[in-house]
Amino acid sequence: MEQHTPYEQIRKRPCDFIVKYRFLTEEEGGRKTGPPSQRYKSDFMYYGDNPMTERIFMIHPEFIDDNGNVILDKSLHSWTGKANMWILNTDFNEYHKRRIKLGLKGFFMEGAHRTAVCEVIEIVGLK
Repeated sequence: MEQHTPYEQIRKRPCDFIVKYRFLTEEEGGRKTGPPSQRYKSDFMYYGDNPMTERIFMIHPEFIDDNGNVILDKSLHSWTGKANMWILNTDFNEYHKRRIKLGLKGFFMEGAHRTAVCEVIEIVGLK
């Protein structure tokens, strides 16, 4: 089993917020290869924003289990679950502080393509 190193250990800070997610099926226009495993580098888009005209942000998910522990086995994957979310460009933290709220909906993105729907369930380091 190839082990994932938790981003908190690498970045020396807590995640910014936590979401619950559901990957879209191929029939819904989602991924054709099924859900990805740990170290997935999708971006994030706010619900209601247009991917062709509005910004998509470098906010990467890190999958966690039901107890909030980072999934270390890179081979595990799931259609639904929870993820720590990491804002890579901290220059946008003030912008995201204004937008990220409990219950906010968004998407995991691959380019302009929506791959998962998500909802903010906890704000951690972005407070």
